[in-house]
Amino acid sequence: MIDMSDSELAAIRRSKLRELKRRLSAKQRKTEEIDADRILNEIFKGRAWEVFNAASYQFPNVMKEVKKALVKLALSGRLKAVTGEQLHLFLKTLGLRVRLDTRISYVEHGKLKSLADKMKEDLNKHNTRQQ
Repeated sequence: MIDMSDSELAAIRRSKLRELKRRLSAKQRKTEEIDADRILNEIFKGRAWEVFNAASYQFPNVMKEVKKALVKLALSGRLKAVTGEQLHLFLKTLGLRVRLDTRISYVEHGKLKSLADKMKEDLNKHNTRQQ
């Protein structure tokens, strides 16, 4: 049998208690994050997630606060739905110029093509006719 003093046992108990508290708080933070995403998923419409994710990538610290505010407004019932355009405009009024990856494409003969490809084809056709 190992003999330990009361102070050693108390130190071990304190250490284990600290570890349990740390694990519990980490689990609560993760649960809060999931709940926040679920709430945002209910109010985000259209391309709102695309705008939100782009803004979060470009402005991570600010978007944490924006996320909290959006969730708070949604929970209070003051915010029912947010489209991508509305969110983009809101972020712009906050001074956040969110850059979005924008591409124009179309379908021709069952194939998806970019507008740049279409313009190149048309230019090549036009040049071959002139020769």
